[in-house]
Amino acid sequence: MSSLSDSDSRCQHGDTICEIRVYEQEVIVVPILLLASFLVTLVFILLLRFCPEKVDRIRPQSSKSAFRPQQSRRVLSGIDAPPGINVLEHESIALDVANSYSTFHPPNTYSSKSLGLSVDPPSLPPNPPPEPFKPSFTPIVQPRELPRQRLPESFNLVTPLPAAFSLRSDSAVSLYRARMDNRNVVLRVLNDSADATERHNFLCFASFLAQLGPHPFLPELLGVVSLRAPLVTVVEELENRDLLSFLWRCRQEHVDPPCEMTERRIFTMATQVASALEFLHSKDLLHGNIRARNVLVSKEFTAKLWGLHGVYTRKSQQTTQRDDPSMKKWQAPELLAKRSASPSSDIWSFGVLLYEMATLGEAPFAEILVNELMQFHQRGKSLKKPSHCSNTLYSLIKSCCQWKETDRPSLAEVTRKLSSGEKSASDKLIKASGTVNIEQYLQEAGYGETNSYTVF
Repeated sequence: MSSLSDSDSRCQHGDTICEIRVYEQEVIVVPILLLASFLVTLVFILLLRFCPEKVDRIRPQSSKSAFRPQQSRRVLSGIDAPPGINVLEHESIALDVANSYSTFHPPNTYSSKSLGLSVDPPSLPPNPPPEPFKPSFTPIVQPRELPRQRLPESFNLVTPLPAAFSLRSDSAVSLYRARMDNRNVVLRVLNDSADATERHNFLCFASFLAQLGPHPFLPELLGVVSLRAPLVTVVEELENRDLLSFLWRCRQEHVDPPCEMTERRIFTMATQVASALEFLHSKDLLHGNIRARNVLVSKEFTAKLWGLHGVYTRKSQQTTQRDDPSMKKWQAPELLAKRSASPSSDIWSFGVLLYEMATLGEAPFAEILVNELMQFHQRGKSLKKPSHCSNTLYSLIKSCCQWKETDRPSLAEVTRKLSSGEKSASDKLIKASGTVNIEQYLQEAGYGETNSYTVF
């Protein structure tokens, strides 16, 4: 009544402008405030849906710390969901642009200088030890996410990816098979139990792969989910999995999909692995763990070199080759003597890889105990010639596995011999008697109780 009486007392009858001035708060101010609050809420919801990283910047630190435990638990609870529930189903992934799936800007910090592989390092004592291998490749510490130009994608048909065989493992990474962008992919998912160090290493390894750059014989990094948990690295799936399990399947008859190994295919796959190894060496990186379980095989039988996490660990943390009993059967004598690794150390392991392929996955030096390997090599003994192995292939195996580093061929020489051998190689199927006994293989390969077998 007071407002009405004010209007009657201040305004003449029919003076609309005067009445609006009297009712200014009710007619103009309140509706504008309501409209503004609606627009702010709408913008915040859109940001939360499409640009969560912007919301993290806008939200005050106090509110972020207050809501972080609840929000994190809500997202992570799906990891421990009951069987049959795919926690990552329809999970979105931030990609760059349609032609580039990496979500990071890989800085051009690595050197394109090739290693002088023709200059052989000194041999074992009593000669002086070689100079430590000093890499020029330095991975960036933190990956940088690209919030703009995002190509919305999601994972479908998410299923666990079992390993060929497994041992007791404390790994913080779980593997899944999924569909993304109409192709099969493998998801490396960081478990929700991972601590801060494991999260940091997980993202830095993804950054290392992005910085390393693409190569036709290295598995392709397709993207990374790093803005929210669970953290995921997406890598192309190679349908025939790791080369070791592929070789074991070639021992069986009537397997689906078909698995056939010929000497010509050995030369072809070995050439592809050598190409990837040469790519790493050109960036002053040593692989340090070349063997069949660290080579992946595509549906078209293309071999791609993997096992790069050890490369990242040694170069980012400046650590030496780790002392792992399960690696010793593939390690060069200088590494068994705890000397520095060199490019020729990878050549030795490459020769052992050729032996694995020629024997369809037998353990190298199976009859020799790990603690007797050094004496075995010192006596000048080598790997036995596999049955049905040509003299060309066996001579290459022996030349790679020479006691002295100076006697081993350079990677360029190995590549030339592989190309030459492929032309005259046989197309006859390689046969091996019986399937592999896993327990016997683990014992012959020198695995310790705490070692784990993981493809990715």
